[in-house]
Amino acid sequence: MKKIGFIGLGIMGKPMAMNLLKAGYALTVYDIVPERIKELVAAGAKAAASSKDVAKQSEIVITMLPNSPHVKEAVLGSGGVLEGAKSGMILIDMSSIAPLASKEIAEKVAKKGVVMLDAPVSGGEPKAIEGTLAIMVGGPQETFDQVKDILGAMGTSVTRVGEIGSGNITKLANQIIVALNIAAMSEAMVLAAKAGVDPEKVFEAIRGGLAGSAVLNAKMPMVLKGNFKPGFRIELHIKDLANALDTAHEVGVPLPLSSGVMEVMQALKADGKATDDHSGIIQFYEKLAKVQVRKA
Repeated sequence: MKKIGFIGLGIMGKPMAMNLLKAGYALTVYDIVPERIKELVAAGAKAAASSKDVAKQSEIVITMLPNSPHVKEAVLGSGGVLEGAKSGMILIDMSSIAPLASKEIAEKVAKKGVVMLDAPVSGGEPKAIEGTLAIMVGGPQETFDQVKDILGAMGTSVTRVGEIGSGNITKLANQIIVALNIAAMSEAMVLAAKAGVDPEKVFEAIRGGLAGSAVLNAKMPMVLKGNFKPGFRIELHIKDLANALDTAHEVGVPLPLSSGVMEVMQALKADGKATDDHSGIIQFYEKLAKVQVRKA
């Protein structure tokens, strides 16, 4: 069985690494927060002192980090993966980063004989814990075939969508749809509450029809409880939409609705809610309408 390294044990990375351990994989882990490493070691992982150390001990290295600069630093920086990598190693970046950054990193690691896949995920913390993430992968078919079972320990939907960078293009498309779904849900439910109709009843009435969605089913119960504890933080969705807008403008695609919801998120960030779950988008509309959407 392949020796796997895992770098980045945050909200998403920790449960993903736990699921690899549960599946029986030998795992070496690293994070800049020592307490996170200890939790994984207690579950059976081996600790590493740096990203370089992870790569030295692994045939496959997985990174799960916040954004492009963090991945570049962990892979290409001093004490990074590339310094410890051997020719033939596979690097799977499961972070959500700019597609151009994925291509840039892939080109640089290829010079040392390392093959890279970009494999961002969707599903948030609950599905990371369950091991039911949707994983969208860019990179060579042959490499994808070698690691598909490993990815399957973390997700139930593992799809190769094209060459390197296409995984993150797919993730950006996903994040646009999720953001606009939450915004649409927010507008609709604030309207219902302000008009005196129980939003919980509205949710029950529409969830089985055309307006129903995985987003509605996941986020509306949180809103009704006023629970904005993050599964996926607003500040991270801002990052994804910034990458989406930058990429869209590079290829000549206007994104007017995405631009609008980006400004809603920026307003929430300015209001001190950057670390709320993205279901907290509804708070922007609640504030404007002077009403709260909560369970009666």
